[in-house]
Amino acid sequence: MKSSLKSQPAPAEPSRPANSAPAKSVPRSLATLRSAARDCKACDLWKNSTQTVFGEGPRGAKLFLVGEQPGDQEDLAGHPFVGPAGKILDEALQQAGIDRAEVYVTNVVKHFKWAPAQRGKRRIHKKPRSSEIQACRPWLDAELQTVKPEVLVCLGATAAQSLLGKEFSVTRQRGQLVESTLAPKVVATVHPSSILRADNAAARQAQMQEFVRDLTRIAALL
Repeated sequence: MKSSLKSQPAPAEPSRPANSAPAKSVPRSLATLRSAARDCKACDLWKNSTQTVFGEGPRGAKLFLVGEQPGDQEDLAGHPFVGPAGKILDEALQQAGIDRAEVYVTNVVKHFKWAPAQRGKRRIHKKPRSSEIQACRPWLDAELQTVKPEVLVCLGATAAQSLLGKEFSVTRQRGQLVESTLAPKVVATVHPSSILRADNAAARQAQMQEFVRDLTRIAALL
């Protein structure tokens, strides 16, 4: 996928309380949004997180991918999709002919929600609550308003249901175009972390092939 990406200057965001989400319909740059989100305390997830993990990618990206939340490695690094699931995503994008550098990637929740493992020091992923997703929603809306993608892809059930409604089923509606005001074309597929949870190598390979097929069809939409 090749696209001509042109940066567009945006007015600076007006000052606002550090613990609030962004006001709607205010032009921003991604850098301004990212800086403002560092101090977000709209829900309690910031208390146990290393840092806010904001979205990354070019303003004007035609393809916008949104997952659930950052994981352990993303929380430590401060970048989205850099852990095991991110490596799966990178490989699938490459096989589908999509340059990740031209894609905007983010999550519906910007802080890592976790619980300590019963043994050892591992931090175990916990699904965010609806209230936490709603508290973070203004950041995602601001990202969408700023990037203005042609195609929005929800990765996994949490992202799909938070953006497309609780009745949405990735299993039943995977790969189908969904009418939405969020972007001209909206579609959902699995989260790459689901491939990591496959029972065996054969199942993992089959799921990876399906994921690549989904991304190949999505690339064709551009």
